[in-house]
Amino acid sequence: GAKKKAACPGLGLFYTILSAFLFSVASLFLKKIEDVHSVEVSAFRCVFQMAFVLPGLIYYKTGFLGPKGKRIFLFFRGFLGSTAMVLLYYAYQVMPLADATVITFTSPVFTSLLAWIFLKEKYSLWDLLFTLFAVTGVILIARPPFLFGSRVTGIEGSYSDHLKGTIAAIASTLSAASTIVILRKVGKSVHYFLSIWYYAVIGLIGCVIALFVLNEWRLPHCGRDRVFLILIGLLGLGGQVFLTKALQIEKAGPVSIMRTMDVVFAFILQVLFLNHLPTWWTVGGALCVVASSCGTAVRKWRHSVKKAKQREI
Repeated sequence: GAKKKAACPGLGLFYTILSAFLFSVASLFLKKIEDVHSVEVSAFRCVFQMAFVLPGLIYYKTGFLGPKGKRIFLFFRGFLGSTAMVLLYYAYQVMPLADATVITFTSPVFTSLLAWIFLKEKYSLWDLLFTLFAVTGVILIARPPFLFGSRVTGIEGSYSDHLKGTIAAIASTLSAASTIVILRKVGKSVHYFLSIWYYAVIGLIGCVIALFVLNEWRLPHCGRDRVFLILIGLLGLGGQVFLTKALQIEKAGPVSIMRTMDVVFAFILQVLFLNHLPTWWTVGGALCVVASSCGTAVRKWRHSVKKAKQREI
């Protein structure tokens, strides 16, 4: 049947902006937390995810394990997705908020590359150009001393922490891109709630094990940090809900482009609440990454529209 039109034009894009804002505020609260390891924050986030998804699993009667042939894919989706979350939270804690956010937006570019390798999807010269743009943006943000000299300005703390955060953010991006490739492989044969369930359960188990190994488990000392932990869970959940609703009523291309507002919000919040002015290197890197991400999204969008027209013919 014909697709239902959105009740309000542009509602999907509004949901996307709202999602980006909620994710950015959650990241800001993460920067404000003291003496709580990123793995522990991730564990709290997984608990909120489980509490949200469990009623949905019961309502839709999906079960908790999924189809037998898809369980291995769901396991790796959960493992890689939760790994991406932990690494991203670590990057937020040790490097400027805007820098870490910008690096995560190279995900669409790496998704295209991994889809070409593992799913045999088309990879054109345009995709290669966007990949080079993304890599250039990451280099401008990381500013390795062998290219930029020994005096690197505009970073938080030591350069070693900045480099660790950059590596963690890149690894998080690659894990997130791998997750998207796995979800494409699974397709619509698995309910969305079941995918999030694996993400939350495997993430929680992995975080608890890691916390005991690292001996980093501790309750926050002050009430403010406890409130921040709860808000991070609620805001992260809200951001995911609004992003899902946006994708239900709007095409993926415009949503992907509008998600770059996350970068804008990160820069604004960093200046207003963290008193950290971005350098021109960071701004240049952000422009490269955003251009790369938007270019990739537009190409995918045009390709999907073209295929839809061919089907109608």
